[in-house]
Amino acid sequence: MRRTSRRDHAVRRSGGRRTGRITVGLALVPVTLAVLTTGCSLQDATCGGGEYPVLAVGSSGGACTPNGEEPPKGYARYPKGKVPEHVGDKWDQYWETHSVDENGRIIDLPADPGE
Repeated sequence: MRRTSRRDHAVRRSGGRRTGRITVGLALVPVTLAVLTTGCSLQDATCGGGEYPVLAVGSSGGACTPNGEEPPKGYARYPKGKVPEHVGDKWDQYWETHSVDENGRIIDLPADPGE
């Protein structure tokens, strides 16, 4: 005859609720791992897949250009290491008050008179 412990009795009385909690917890593990390992962010990406961001020369405007294509006329690539990746990130905010001139030099933009 097998002896039962208090834990065995508690699990039987709870109708296996402990097993249910464990199952729910284990079901959440893949979701959590997917978010952590893929680097998912709750922020909106600057551009969609297959595109890269470009900066309007002389203004704070920008656009997205398909990978493998040169920026359209009036636009330039962001300087290396200063490319915004998400809306509101540090480089996105920086380029609200800066731009590049026709020679590719970083310039300060004049303050908005409405502010």
